[in-house]
Amino acid sequence: MKLVDWKAIIEGLLFAAGDEGLTLKQISVVLDINEHTALDIINELKEDYDMPERGIHLLEVAGTYQLTTKKEHASYLKKLVESPSSTSLSQAALETLAIIAYRQPITRTEIEEIRGVKTERPIHTLTAKALIKEVGRVEGTGRAILYGTTKEFLEYFGLKTIKELPPLPDKIDEQFVQEEADLFFERFQETMDDSN
Repeated sequence: MKLVDWKAIIEGLLFAAGDEGLTLKQISVVLDINEHTALDIINELKEDYDMPERGIHLLEVAGTYQLTTKKEHASYLKKLVESPSSTSLSQAALETLAIIAYRQPITRTEIEEIRGVKTERPIHTLTAKALIKEVGRVEGTGRAILYGTTKEFLEYFGLKTIKELPPLPDKIDEQFVQEEADLFFERFQETMDDSN
């Protein structure tokens, strides 16, 4: 495989890893190459990102490599995060929000077990939109963050308390669950659209 192919693969791996990043050992194991070769490829990729026309760069923090935005673009990123949302939430964000609303307080790992996929990005989106927040930490090893809904979440749905959410059925009927989820997402989407 050519060096260019390795760079593209590492770029994809780092993008998928998100804020958690990857260690040199993780990258070398996944690519099945030695750490010295992996480091050479990472350094070449880092040089590619250091070009002024690129919007991201490759950063090493505490032995972990991750893709980050450039500091000089911080004012634009701040505007994006702080501006009222003109875009709707993705299906992944809506699913994550529904899980948090009904199961709170809940950790990211528990959400991922229910959804079957990573939820780092949806959680970031929901936090940025102030629909969820950190409500505590799990006792014990790792002290994982517990997430819950916010006052803004209640306001969007016109709820006084979280107890006013529609009850979940005792018996799980896949079609009923899908219809209820669709209705929930549709109502949420309308509320989001009305607030913009």
